[in-house]
Amino acid sequence: MGLKNIDNAAASKGKGVETLWQFIKFIVVSLGAFVIQTVLPIIIKLFMSEEFQTREFTWWIFHDVSEVDKKTGAIVVTGLGLFLAANIANIVAQIVSFFINRDKTFNSDANIAITLPIYIVFTIALICFSAWLSPTLINFFQSHGVNTDLSLFLSGAICGAIQFFLYFPFDKLLFPKKKEEAVKEAESADDAEEEDDFAAEAEEETEDVIAETEKTVKDVTEEIPDAEADEGDELIADEEEPDADTEE
Repeated sequence: MGLKNIDNAAASKGKGVETLWQFIKFIVVSLGAFVIQTVLPIIIKLFMSEEFQTREFTWWIFHDVSEVDKKTGAIVVTGLGLFLAANIANIVAQIVSFFINRDKTFNSDANIAITLPIYIVFTIALICFSAWLSPTLINFFQSHGVNTDLSLFLSGAICGAIQFFLYFPFDKLLFPKKKEEAVKEAESADDAEEEDDFAAEAEEETEDVIAETEKTVKDVTEEIPDAEADEGDELIADEEEPDADTEE
């Protein structure tokens, strides 16, 4: 059974089942985005020097974060390189999620020229939040003895989980179902309603026929004793007539 057939089957079960199926698909897409968001920074980091990873920077509300490693006493710096690695991966993950969720999860034909800018604004807001949170988390983990790669992974996982629970309701509103599919569902609902009405009418007619049949049977049953009684009276009368003739 293809994905389209499963979508149609879920839609035929009602809005609740359809939304649940969309959520399941959204989870699968989000798992892919999660892999991108957690693994890609580690790959990007391989092409950066140690100096660039820990280079101090300040831009808008973002800046490098420095903490003291509790085990070694060394100063741990989450610098420009790690900042870029985490956020490049985040941007790539969200771009992939946008197109897959639009086409497959919500089966939408929403205008990309309209929805993409809205999605970008929302994504930038989340990325800004993640960009602020990610270095903080990385430094927190590193200051507790966690190595850089695992710190990047855990930071990406936490930021991804937060985004997951915010993106689903947002995407569901942003990506309405394709018009032709909505029309088909409306027609299917009308057909189902007509079938229910027809079934109700047929059931009512059947009940009327049964009631009429029962009444007829009852009437016939009541008439049979009366007919037998009348026939008996006639026989008695016929037997009495010869007696009367004999007496004369």
